[in-house]
Amino acid sequence: MNKQRKRSLWMAAGLLMAFVLWTAAVCTMDVQPIGPEGSAVGLAKLNGAFHRLTGVHMTLYDLTDQLSILPLGLVAGFGLLGLWQWVQRKHLCKVDRSLLALGGFYILVLAAFVGFEFVAVNYRPILIEGQLEASYPSSTTMLSLCVLPTAAMQFKARGLGRGVSAALYALTVFMVVARMISGVHWLADIIGGMLLSGGLVMLYRAAVEK
Repeated sequence: MNKQRKRSLWMAAGLLMAFVLWTAAVCTMDVQPIGPEGSAVGLAKLNGAFHRLTGVHMTLYDLTDQLSILPLGLVAGFGLLGLWQWVQRKHLCKVDRSLLALGGFYILVLAAFVGFEFVAVNYRPILIEGQLEASYPSSTTMLSLCVLPTAAMQFKARGLGRGVSAALYALTVFMVVARMISGVHWLADIIGGMLLSGGLVMLYRAAVEK
């Protein structure tokens, strides 16, 4: 195993461990009923203070929801590219290794989404259409941080230039910051999404490094 891949694996392990510890803290430390309908929130002083600081900006919430179509489109696009290679080359093993790794990565991300729908760590600080919704970790943050950087890696490897990668990284930053200050998530939700996404992306990077 080369040094670069080993470094990526260590970073993945560190970020995923940090996510586990952060989640444990959210579940057990300073849990108070500060959410809508008396819903309990961990790290209540931190989360409450940040929410009061930012307020609620539904325009940013709606905008980031609409922009989420782009990462979903990229997932579909790379899926179709992998399928096309499979059909053309007539064997799954002949599909580009990076696309196979990307498919496995998408499965891990989807598993995380589904898992946290069934295990509600936090509920949103506001009601959405009158309903409490699970909000930890932030799914939009995860979608952006998982799909856009890995897409940038794919485009760079396929020689599509720095401009596309720079645009994707800029959109990633915008999505995370906008979601953070929109007021539809607790700060802990955003941090959890960042840690989990970072760990998963580093696993993908380790898988594709030569």
